[in-house]
Parts: sequence; structure tokens; C-alpha cells
Amino acid sequence: MFDDNRPIFLQLADRLSDDIVRGTYDEDEQVPSTNELAAHMRINPATAGKGLGLLVDQGILYKKRGIGMFVAEGARARIAAERQLGLTDRFVRPLLAEAATLGLTSADVIRLIEQESSS
Repeated sequence: MFDDNRPIFLQLADRLSDDIVRGTYDEDEQVPSTNELAAHMRINPATAGKGLGLLVDQGILYKKRGIGMFVAEGARARIAAERQLGLTDRFVRPLLAEAATLGLTSADVIRLIEQESSS
């Protein structure tokens, strides 16, 4: 369920972010509580709380005192924009650098991507 390469609270925050991007949780919709997440994921409640707290700090979730955590307005767009920047930094720039080393043009790279996505 979780891997050993990254802290569990970060993986949990990423999973909740994935759910928000996919539309599992809409804006202003309540997400599972710390205890619900801990029980479902079989993790320590403090770890679940740390993952939720990270998303609150990032403005993805907000707290309603005594009620729970909810998805913040604009959270989906914020997550998508941040991930797009990460995609560019981690994959697109290195891809274009390697393509240049191989003498490929942007059109060549686009053609390769289109061929791969159609197979």
C-alpha cells in the first residue's frame, strides 16, 4: 500500500491530492477524518494527521472546527498547476535535452509521443 522510499504522511497527502484531482472529492466537500484515514490505511493517527496538516498548510484543505477537513476552493486547479510544473521539470526538459543530443527536433519528439500514445 505504501512504499519505503518516502515518508508515509507525504504519500498519504499525495493520495488525497490524487483523489481531489480525479474528482473523488469536490471543492467544499469533506474528506475522511484523521481517525478514518488511520483505520482505513492502517497507519498511526499522528501520521494521518501530519498528512492532512500538510495539505492544510498548502491551502488544499481547510478546517471547520469541530466538523472536519474540507477541500479548499481552487484546490484541484492548484494541484494540477503544481504538478504540471513538476512534469515539466522532471520529464519535459530532460526529454528535450536528450532529443537535442540525438539531433531530434521538437516535431520529431511530438511524432514519437504520438506514435507511443497510439500503440
